[in-house]
This record gives sequence, C-alpha cells and structure tokens, in this order.
Amino acid sequence: MNKINLAEKFSLIDDHWNPRIAGELNGQYLKLVKFQGPFTWHHHDNEDEMFLVVRGRFCMEFREPQAETAASNEPKEIWLEQGEFCIVPRGVEHRPVAEQECHVLLFEPATTLNTGNVQNEFTVPVLDTV
Repeated sequence: MNKINLAEKFSLIDDHWNPRIAGELNGQYLKLVKFQGPFTWHHHDNEDEMFLVVRGRFCMEFREPQAETAASNEPKEIWLEQGEFCIVPRGVEHRPVAEQECHVLLFEPATTLNTGNVQNEFTVPVLDTV
C-alpha cells in the first residue's frame, strides 16, 4: 500500500488535457489531468465519469440529447469549484472548459477513452502513469 500526494503528482504534469494514471481500483483508473481552455464536445457510450476539482475551477457544459426542437440542443452548464465533483452519466454529451488552469481527478473505468466517441488532437489512446 502506498499513499498518493496529489499536489506532488500534479507538480509532475506540465501540459493540459493529457490524463495520467495515479491509481487503479477495481478496474477503474484514478486519473490526474490539468485543464485549461475548452476541451472537445464528446460523450461516452458505456461509461460514467466522475470529475473532482482538486485546485481551481471549471465549467462543465452539457448538451441535451437531440429532440424535436433546436432549442433543446442548447448547451447547459455547471461550474465546479475546488472540492466539488460531478458525475457525467454515459451517453451525455459534455465539454469541460477552464478559464485558468484547473487540477482535476477523474474516476472512470480503465477502458474509458478521454475523448469518448471522438478521435481528434485531444485523444490520448495510451495513458502514462504519474
């Protein structure tokens, strides 16, 4: 058994939107990532995700599932402050946006791709350990 110091681990990360594995628990990864700026809109077909703000703050934007009116597809948002978390259910389109650098702990199945159903410049197919 080892203890993990989050501040120490975050000090080893010098980029954004590139999650690192900090631990594993019952097939779930605890990932550390620094957010800054907007991420990409995406969803996960099979996995829920938990986002815990360790330092800073960010906005999680959501899009409702496609409905009969265009207005229903407008983004919704919640702000997450230090010490707060949210769980994004599978299938919900979302996009984190951080005005300033934000440190986030993710808790999700090991199989979860950071960009879900999207492949682009933000996609990290193989994660490093920190």
